[in-house]
Amino acid sequence: MGEKNRQWVLVRRPVGNNYADAVELRDSETPELVAGDVLIRNIYFSLDAGTRMWMGPREDSYSPPTPLGSPVISTVLGSVVDSRHPDHRPGDLVRAYGQWADFSVSRPDEVYVERVSRTLDDPRQHLGVFGANGWTAYLGVLEYGQAQPGETFVVSAASGVTGALAGQIAAAHGCRVVGITGSPQKCAWLTGELGFDAAVDRHTADLGVALREVCPAGVDVYFDNVGGEVLDEVLGAMALFGRVAVCGLLTHYDRDESGPGPRRFDQILMKRLTMRGFFSPDFYHRGPDLNRRMRPWYEQGLLRMAFDVTPGLENTLDAYARLFTGEKLGKALVQVGELDT
Repeated sequence: MGEKNRQWVLVRRPVGNNYADAVELRDSETPELVAGDVLIRNIYFSLDAGTRMWMGPREDSYSPPTPLGSPVISTVLGSVVDSRHPDHRPGDLVRAYGQWADFSVSRPDEVYVERVSRTLDDPRQHLGVFGANGWTAYLGVLEYGQAQPGETFVVSAASGVTGALAGQIAAAHGCRVVGITGSPQKCAWLTGELGFDAAVDRHTADLGVALREVCPAGVDVYFDNVGGEVLDEVLGAMALFGRVAVCGLLTHYDRDESGPGPRRFDQILMKRLTMRGFFSPDFYHRGPDLNRRMRPWYEQGLLRMAFDVTPGLENTLDAYARLFTGEKLGKALVQVGELDT
């Protein structure tokens, strides 16, 4: 007899941001494990806007849609309670591709599962600074964006986990950092708490004018998390030979079909820009090395992260909606268990 397990199951493709009709919380039991399986008791699972693409229905995304009738996929932090895999033992603390559920079943030979340290001062940082968001931020700034000390670096969705970390990494690297976010309060958080040099509210009457005011010499590197109109305005403010690292397309995730390309596409030629997309699973294998590089900045207090934690599996959809309404600040997590000692 397996453990009682509640799971959010994808029962139909969502229309826009109507998740309540697309997923159901169902009671089940954990299955009998077969060779290669690991059973994880979830402590936290991550809420990320890109999950919306996994829900479908688009087939041309960077990941195929989750099959209907399957649990919603997410990155989890949890404790192994049973294992049929030689590299994982009960009691291991792991970060893994799992499910929106009390328990996750993962197959390390097929999906990402990694044992992590229990000695980190805040275990949540395994899903923050020292997880996929941190790796994405680091590589987006330094490898895909090729930021150099003294350059002007702009990041959108700057109060989200990846954007906030990207800005802090760029600052630690010696860049002048400007964040684009969704409210005056978030602007104040970026400049007051995280040390950004400037921040711009994307709802301002003329975003392009506001960007040019705070970036008079142009934007050397733009770390794009949203696409859409914000991308258009930043393209108009780019410096010659600037770089655009495309990490996310938040304004496109709820569309059934691909949206139109940038209205200011001409600026790519006029300013001889470079644009490059990148996707975090491509570099998961580099995680340990990237964490070693970021650890000194973290220990010096140069990399900080706020957590928006929602207790209770049953409250997942309320927390998930805040990703798209702009209400949350920092890394969104759902807590479904406690860290065992």
